[in-house]
Amino acid sequence: MERIPVNPGAVDWSGENPGMYLKESAEGPFVTLVSFFRVVRSPHGRGHAAFLLLDPQGEGKDPKRPNLCVTDNELLARYLKDHFVASFAAFRGVAGLTHVRFEPGSNFVASGDALTSYTESFRRADGEVRLTWEGLGDAFLVEFPKDKSATGRHEMFSLFINASGVQVSINGRGVLGRPFPRDVAGKASSTAFLAFSETWVQW
Repeated sequence: MERIPVNPGAVDWSGENPGMYLKESAEGPFVTLVSFFRVVRSPHGRGHAAFLLLDPQGEGKDPKRPNLCVTDNELLARYLKDHFVASFAAFRGVAGLTHVRFEPGSNFVASGDALTSYTESFRRADGEVRLTWEGLGDAFLVEFPKDKSATGRHEMFSLFINASGVQVSINGRGVLGRPFPRDVAGKASSTAFLAFSETWVQW
C-alpha cells in the first residue's frame, strides 16, 4: 500500500522510551524491569517517568528492591502506566507494577553519544539514579501496526538501538540481572535497548 504523507491517526504521545529488562538466566524470570520515558507531547503535557521495578514479581517491600516510578509529572506517569506500560509484554500482569510507588524526581539529563553508550540520570529525594546502556549496536526502525502493537489500539513507530550491556546505579547501589537476546519482529535484538523518536498513534 502506498504511504501517505500525513498519518490520519491521533497521536497519544511522542518521545523516548529506552528500556532494560534484565534476567539472571535466559530461561528465568525478569528480576529487574526499567522503562524510562521522556515525553515531548501527550494529553498531559511534557515530562519524564522512570519505572524502576527491582522486585517485579513482588510488592517491593524490601528497601533494597523497591518498585518505583520517579517522575516530574505524576499525571503523565500514571497515564503511561495505565495505558501503555501495563500492556508491554515484560510488564503485563506483573505484581510489581500494581504496587509501584510514585516519587517526585528532578534534573532529568541525557548524556552519551548514543553510538557507544547512552545515560539517563536524574535525582530523587534521597539520591541520584543513573541508567547506562552500553555496547550499542546498529539502529533500526520499527513500525508496528495496530494488531501487532503492545496495546492493540495504536500504531507504534520507533528507532531502536540494541545494548549488549547496562550499568545501573540507584543511590550507588546496582541491580540484579543482565540483558539477554530477544527477537523483535523477526530481527535479533536485546532485552536492553534505546527507543528514540517513539510515537504512539491511536486508530
